[in-house]
Amino acid sequence: MIQASTDALTPGQHPGDTFARRHIPALDRTVNRLGIACDKGISADEMRQALDLGAEYVFWTPRMTKMVEPLKEALRRDRERYVVTTGPTFGFLPGSLRKAVDKSRKMLDVDYLDVLQLFWLGKTSALTQTMLDELVRLRQSGAVRRIGVSIHDRARAGQLAADSPLDLFMIRYNAAHPGAEQDIFPHLAKRRPAVVAYTATAWGKLLQAPSGWNGAVPDPGDCYRFALSDPNVDVVLTGPENLAQFKQNLKAMEKGPMQGEELAQMRRFGKLARESKAALRFGFGA
Repeated sequence: MIQASTDALTPGQHPGDTFARRHIPALDRTVNRLGIACDKGISADEMRQALDLGAEYVFWTPRMTKMVEPLKEALRRDRERYVVTTGPTFGFLPGSLRKAVDKSRKMLDVDYLDVLQLFWLGKTSALTQTMLDELVRLRQSGAVRRIGVSIHDRARAGQLAADSPLDLFMIRYNAAHPGAEQDIFPHLAKRRPAVVAYTATAWGKLLQAPSGWNGAVPDPGDCYRFALSDPNVDVVLTGPENLAQFKQNLKAMEKGPMQGEELAQMRRFGKLARESKAALRFGFGA
């Protein structure tokens, strides 16, 4: 397995935490902070190798059928090592939610799901009180260990982070979209739910020099390190197209957190990328 930096993140965190690995109290697991989304092209055989190398937090849905066997094998071998988060594509009704849980458990051949999410809250899923009660019931039943949402509405995410039964929030956070620092992160302290960041490269926009930029252009590893350099972020998702990309991203974690001028430059790059005419033309707003 590729070794990561052993520099501690911040005082007060769990003993043994490093930049690359963290004990997440909301999940009661210690995992590699570079999570893997298995829907971007990586093959089943390469996924097996990624799971052996260090991918321990996995974003999966039942539509990703080619990943079922690699995940089943890994979970059968070491159930407590991996955190697999999943959910229904649409989750408007309690009945459909229960069916989705049963289907996912059967597909993965497990007694429980690590994390059940409602995806794209406010777009394809509705968090009514009825749905929230059903999520809690599923957690109490043992069918799922933790419940969470993915959400773009930062103001609502901040409210739910401060006061709700939700254990996990999957949010957009990167150098071009740092708004969670004001809208979500200040509300975490009371309950400290888990935070998973995605779109670290801003759909690739942070890998291209915007107009007016003359410095170095970030690589994917820089984008993942930026997200994880904020101690409020527990995991960042990478969506590798192949095993080589995953290895490169994993190795980038050895550099540790961004600090000083490196962090400041990444923020300047992100701000310029967000404000560029090309970005605005393609809907790349705040």
